[in-house]
Amino acid sequence: MAEVKNIATRDAYGAALCELAEKRQDFVVFDADLAAATKTGTFKKAHPEMFYNCGIAEQNMMSVAAGFAATGKLVFASSFAMFAAGRAFEQVRNSIGYPHLNVKIGATHAGISVGEDGATHQCCEDIALMRTIPGMTIINPADATEARQAVLAAAELDGPVYMRFGRLAVPVVFGDDYKFEIGKGVELKAGTDVTIIATGLMVKEAMEAYDLLAAEGISARIVNMATIKPIDRDIIVKAAKETGAIVTAEEHSVIGGLGSAVAEVVCEECPVPVIKVGVQDTFGMSGPANDLLGIFGLRAKDIVEKAKQAIAAKK
Repeated sequence: MAEVKNIATRDAYGAALCELAEKRQDFVVFDADLAAATKTGTFKKAHPEMFYNCGIAEQNMMSVAAGFAATGKLVFASSFAMFAAGRAFEQVRNSIGYPHLNVKIGATHAGISVGEDGATHQCCEDIALMRTIPGMTIINPADATEARQAVLAAAELDGPVYMRFGRLAVPVVFGDDYKFEIGKGVELKAGTDVTIIATGLMVKEAMEAYDLLAAEGISARIVNMATIKPIDRDIIVKAAKETGAIVTAEEHSVIGGLGSAVAEVVCEECPVPVIKVGVQDTFGMSGPANDLLGIFGLRAKDIVEKAKQAIAAKK
């Protein structure tokens, strides 16, 4: 059996920017004095003439990014999710979203898995915030393979994109033959009893839950939903009709994220039970990332429990 590599999606972000520079030079990378953490430092070292450190001033960075984009430049603006989506929300909304500018936001250190940095930095509200901005595309890759492809795909898309990356090194679940497409969910495992729709690092947990459920004779369908907006309505409706029950899994608040997006589609198209696995209506806490994932109910066993509840609810 091949050894499973653990790579943080933020590492893939930095590497993908370098790869993109080999193909085109009509873009710049901004960072808010966090290049070592966001991994844009990798790009800075290779292409210093295309990199700008905007200092610890995220709101100003987004405004400057908007200015560059207004002149025709493609811009990647990078910071922690808490600052990119939270502190700079007004600038992202009014200066980037409203004029629909070509700014790609690389938001790292999202979710509970930020770990020891604690509640102030564990942004579990960013997807909810970005979903409310008209025309904003939101991508939350599951692993390094998908993160790399997401960056390259975002560069080709006209308009603002919010890309969500993690601090924690996570297993690489996809091979080189994997194909990411903006706006498309991917069925990873077939099943008939319940559908588990997962995003980000929860995709790996969903895959583990599949095995645990199979051991109990339960057939679960696993769907990777890397694009939260625009969400793949077709794959959700298909799952609702064919399995009759859905569980969503995300390293984000259960309010306003993937679970909410899926529930909205299900309520409109094909009402079935939808149960959410995610961070409840609470702030995080400081601690080792892997411990926190268990404390906040973001493990395979938690998905299994909710899957059983969803199956029972449809009877």
